[in-house]
Amino acid sequence: MSNTPPFARPELPKRFYKAVAVTETPQGFAVSLDGRPVKTPARKPLAVPTKPAADAIAAEWEAQSERIDPASMPVTRLANTVIDGILDDPEPVRAEIARFAETDMMFYRAGEPERLVERQRERWDPILAWAEERLGARFTLAEGVMHVAQPDASLAVVRAHLQGFADGFSVAALHQMTTLTGSALLAMAIADGRLSAEEAWALAHLDEDWNVEQWGADDEAMARRDARWQEMQAAAVMLARERQ
Repeated sequence: MSNTPPFARPELPKRFYKAVAVTETPQGFAVSLDGRPVKTPARKPLAVPTKPAADAIAAEWEAQSERIDPASMPVTRLANTVIDGILDDPEPVRAEIARFAETDMMFYRAGEPERLVERQRERWDPILAWAEERLGARFTLAEGVMHVAQPDASLAVVRAHLQGFADGFSVAALHQMTTLTGSALLAMAIADGRLSAEEAWALAHLDEDWNVEQWGADDEAMARRDARWQEMQAAAVMLARERQ
């Protein structure tokens, strides 16, 4: 009988390469290990549209020690997801981002305490003002978590704006930012250069940070937040060319 626990983590593969390099190919910027191109899980070439994204992937492979740990490689994981599952047809992912805009966290405000209400107003309202100026979209705010319907015209504007993200890499990065922050508006503001990833991350965690100020931080919760931040940074790397 095996002594392996039933839910033990599979043993990670050993690092089998010495040199990591980035090369420009017809498919884009690719990463190679000892001169051999890296493949996705579906055995497709791991190539991305920009050199900064490829450099970030290469840095993840270079940082591996004796074992290769995919959990420590968020940019590589995102690229694999795009190439194997999104690149051929990004429209369903684009549509999911648009659906997030129907219940964007920016729309749902606290009723009390007044200091939190004011903090949300001071820091979130400028993003709504940006959306009105940049997109021509106005949204309805609500107190609490009860659903409030948004104007059809505003949602149509968001959908039209998202069509400007033409390829699977930018769509996937935008989607990852949206799901991590709970806000399509924050993700679009990053892509537009209105916010940095760090600024958007702080806005997305405004309520959480308020609770930390009142009650202190939970170590496990903060560890999960740090892991999500790595995913956010990976998406920012992939989306960077939208701001060039």
